[in-house]
Amino acid sequence: MKLYYSPGACSLAPHIVAREAGIPLDLEKVDLANHKLADGTDYYGVNPRGYVPAIRIKDGEPVLTEANIVVQYLADQKPDAGLMPKAGTPERYRAQQWLAFVATELHKNFSWLWYKDTPAETKTAVKDKLEKRFAELDSHFKSNDFLLGKTFSAADAYAFTIINWVNFLGLNIKSFPNLQAFMDRVAARPKVQEALKAEGLIAA
Repeated sequence: MKLYYSPGACSLAPHIVAREAGIPLDLEKVDLANHKLADGTDYYGVNPRGYVPAIRIKDGEPVLTEANIVVQYLADQKPDAGLMPKAGTPERYRAQQWLAFVATELHKNFSWLWYKDTPAETKTAVKDKLEKRFAELDSHFKSNDFLLGKTFSAADAYAFTIINWVNFLGLNIKSFPNLQAFMDRVAARPKVQEALKAEGLIAA
């Protein structure tokens, strides 16, 4: 399988899940500013939406997109890794609930902060909303190591990836110590370290 990624983008989530599950991936870096691959190929030819992640499962088939879906697909390829609960169980729906929360309440809101033409008042409103979500997570992590309790899951990989954007956008979560502790716990995982190093986000 081939993962189309950009360093530190939401494609980091499936990258982490693949490494945690022991799934080998070919990594294809995407220049999101110009929507080009390293060889100059137009990335829109791979994913018409122009963003990452996209994963090529088989040649000749459409790529699979959307971070919250891609992480589930990868986790399901190696169920013994325990990165997603078994389909049909209450725990599975709880994990999917968290994935949807990250996608809509964190990922989508953070997206406004990347655009230079986003009005200042919109950015202020978005930051206020993110603060409320950070507070909710901080409360959750007061008694839970991970989103599903004591077990690391694909949802944690996605949450870690998106919340890590505070480091690129001049924000911080210092006032949320439990959330910061969660980020530190995830960052310390050996496979997460591997993914961060492979994307050049920390020194090898």
